[in-house]
Amino acid sequence: METTRQSKVSRLLLKDLSEIFQKESRNLFGGKMISVTTVRISPDLGLAKVYLSVFPSQDKEPTLKLIKMNTKNIRRILGLKVGKQLRIVPELAFFIDDSLDYIENIDNLLS
Repeated sequence: METTRQSKVSRLLLKDLSEIFQKESRNLFGGKMISVTTVRISPDLGLAKVYLSVFPSQDKEPTLKLIKMNTKNIRRILGLKVGKQLRIVPELAFFIDDSLDYIENIDNLLS
């Protein structure tokens, strides 16, 4: 069960990480469209699991590898944005959110 503080921090991180990926995707990730779908934060606010949706979907794994290589830079930019609201910027763990692919697969099977 998520506390009120956890949900507020996760919404803040979702908003700011979305802005970071929107602005930095051209420079860091070759212009791929990356959307932050969900952020789940640990009870001690030390770890944030960030779920991403990548378009085009066939380039997911190389893009995720590139994002993981740039995690330190993304966390630094995030720290500049949320430094006044949070005492400690959480560690970031990135994962691919494949729920859209699952929905598309179900639609294809039904039609």
